[in-house]
Amino acid sequence: MGQALWRLPPRQQQQLQEELADQLTESGGGRRDQGISTIFLIPQQHGFIDLEMLPPELGITILSYLNATDLCLAGCVWQDLGHDEYLWQGLCKSTWGHCSIYNKRLPAGFSYRRLYLQLDEGSLTFNANPQEGISYFMSKGILVDHPKELAKFIFYTRRLNWKMLRIYLDERRDVLDELVTLHNFSNQFLPNALRDFFRHIHAPEERGEYLETLITKFSHRFCACNPGLVRDLGLSPDAVYVLCYSLILLSIDLTSPHVKNKMSKREFIRNTRRAAHNVSEDFVGHLYDNIYLIGHVAA
Repeated sequence: MGQALWRLPPRQQQQLQEELADQLTESGGGRRDQGISTIFLIPQQHGFIDLEMLPPELGITILSYLNATDLCLAGCVWQDLGHDEYLWQGLCKSTWGHCSIYNKRLPAGFSYRRLYLQLDEGSLTFNANPQEGISYFMSKGILVDHPKELAKFIFYTRRLNWKMLRIYLDERRDVLDELVTLHNFSNQFLPNALRDFFRHIHAPEERGEYLETLITKFSHRFCACNPGLVRDLGLSPDAVYVLCYSLILLSIDLTSPHVKNKMSKREFIRNTRRAAHNVSEDFVGHLYDNIYLIGHVAA
């Protein structure tokens, strides 16, 4: 049963083997091919790896792809792994990068394995009902009810459903404000910064008050992170706001299969400069090229 949990795709298995072999070679573990054959106890063609013999960082990488149920089963098969607090600590912090409890003085007998199960349970609860999920985290002492702490938890967590997250942020604008300030857009090109922003705070599917709020907050944050660019190009939060909407509309125009007559670069420059007079033609042209080559800013 245990070996079935650790079956990996051939490409990923080969990558892990190469990383392990490099580490063995650097640490003086002998020849590259000899090191691999002694570490992997099961023949390579079967696709199984003995995790107990892997370096801890590679073991954490593999285990991070499992849910809480599979991890508990793994703890039954590999008991040393199941009781390794450093391993469970690594799994907690690699999946939930920030929790208020990490900065507290932990009581005697504290278990990161129990914390992992609580974090997993809370995330599942959040993905069904955001308010209940946050209440669960607070009841377990994992989070404190402060906008900055909640924003950091959201920013560094990988397992929250983006639709539920959007509902929560729409209700907790104080958390949204703190979440925006965690982004650093220094020296980023505007479309790339907007993509990074929407990667953490997903854009709504329809235009409305929430989207306008997101773009407004992004515009102010982008200008605050790039004072030199704002000065040199004559930008302002209002100008960035207009450019962001232009980029979103252009993204839809160029990527949608329903739009037959795509907007040309000349049309985009003309339409954008009508609304943002102080922005140079060259800068607007570079915006068009970015969307044309890389794609949608809110995909």
